[in-house]
Amino acid sequence: MLDRTSPARVAQPAARAAHGDLKTYGIGFALSLGLTILSFGAVMGGLVPHGMMLGAITVLAVAQLLVQLVFFLHLGAAPAQRNNTVIFVLTALLIATVVSGSLWVMHNADTNMMPMQMTPERAMSKD
Repeated sequence: MLDRTSPARVAQPAARAAHGDLKTYGIGFALSLGLTILSFGAVMGGLVPHGMMLGAITVLAVAQLLVQLVFFLHLGAAPAQRNNTVIFVLTALLIATVVSGSLWVMHNADTNMMPMQMTPERAMSKD
């Protein structure tokens, strides 16, 4: 039987998952809210010229994605966060492979299955 002071019963801090505290969640929330307000202001308030609108929104969306990944999903290079980061990266690569492969197959099928230079009469002929 193990007593309460044995080394097997002591919690290992490195083995536990790294979770944020109220301060990091507050910082993440404030940054996310600020980026959302900037995005809304860029579109509705005319803060960004019309020709640069898509670029500005894309940059703000990527910034918000990174804020949420770091502050809420705890992805990073720290040893306690490394497993989450690796799983996220591999999942993103898998999704990118499936999507790009599907688009390639659909493009190939569209190009090769119904040639547009063929007339309906030629398609109906039996030669």
